[in-house]
Amino acid sequence: MHPVRLKGITKSYSSGVTVIPGLDVEIPAGSFTVLVGPSGCGKSTLLRMVAGLEAASGGQIFIGDRDVTELEPAERGIAMVFQSYALYPHMTVAENIAFGLTIARRPKAEIEQKVKHAAEILQLEHLLDRTPKALSGGQRQRVAIGRAIVRNPSVFLFDEPLSNLDASLRGQMRVELADLHRKIGATMIYVTHDQVEAMTMADQIVVLNKGRVEQVGAPMDLYREPKSPFVAGFIGAPSMNLFEGNLARDMGCEVYGVRPEHLDVSTDTGRWPATVRHIEHLGADTVLYAEITGVGSMTVRTEGALDYRVGQSIRISPRAGCEHRFQGNARLQG
Repeated sequence: MHPVRLKGITKSYSSGVTVIPGLDVEIPAGSFTVLVGPSGCGKSTLLRMVAGLEAASGGQIFIGDRDVTELEPAERGIAMVFQSYALYPHMTVAENIAFGLTIARRPKAEIEQKVKHAAEILQLEHLLDRTPKALSGGQRQRVAIGRAIVRNPSVFLFDEPLSNLDASLRGQMRVELADLHRKIGATMIYVTHDQVEAMTMADQIVVLNKGRVEQVGAPMDLYREPKSPFVAGFIGAPSMNLFEGNLARDMGCEVYGVRPEHLDVSTDTGRWPATVRHIEHLGADTVLYAEITGVGSMTVRTEGALDYRVGQSIRISPRAGCEHRFQGNARLQG
């Protein structure tokens, strides 16, 4: 396993568009680091520059102690898994996993041993003789990951590999990828726009916004202490309630925030008078959308069922110690 360091990385195109104006990131050896952000923030471009599929306009990329900025992809010791499985339909699972080794003319015994090892890790032993058309979407993605594993790379790169799967399969594959990381201990860099994927799999999250790093940290550190309104609104589901104007000024800041799960609802006591606009009953949870008098919309998430109706008058209060205050793009302490 190797660390990855990006120093002063920039990316501009001949059209004059600058996607990444200047960026420094440290990916610890053996970490599962997720690059997360909205569409167009530069996360996939950054991953492709690490892979060598796109040239950096400036700066340096280190994998371990090697400066790989000018090296070809095959010389970087990386393996990449894409959103598209890119499996050969006429080949079996075993042949697809072995393809890179076969092209490299590795010894047959070595190929068989590595394919067997990858299949055991990914629980594909019983599928080795099947072709891709006989596999589920999750199984196909595991075959694509197996093709990367047999190369024994220094760094694994994942570019939104679960986005083609349905919701239940995405949940299953998140668990399998996290389990894979624990088994092989390799450095993994994973790109997604889904903050749930980031929170559930990463030991380090890099939040990107318009080609810049907003915050780097462990998932729960970003959740508990977001350093900017952007991170506060991006991490967490449903999103944090953020307010400017009179409410924020009353709280001594420019932006005031409180998470939906840190709000309490009552019919008679509470800080803010509100009216119920909509209720989503999710079984274990209930999400309530309310209109705060003179302030605007606020989302509340609570465990169990809430016995309220649309149009009902309620009062909402934040829990002590769970409020967030921001001045400009910085978090205020206390």
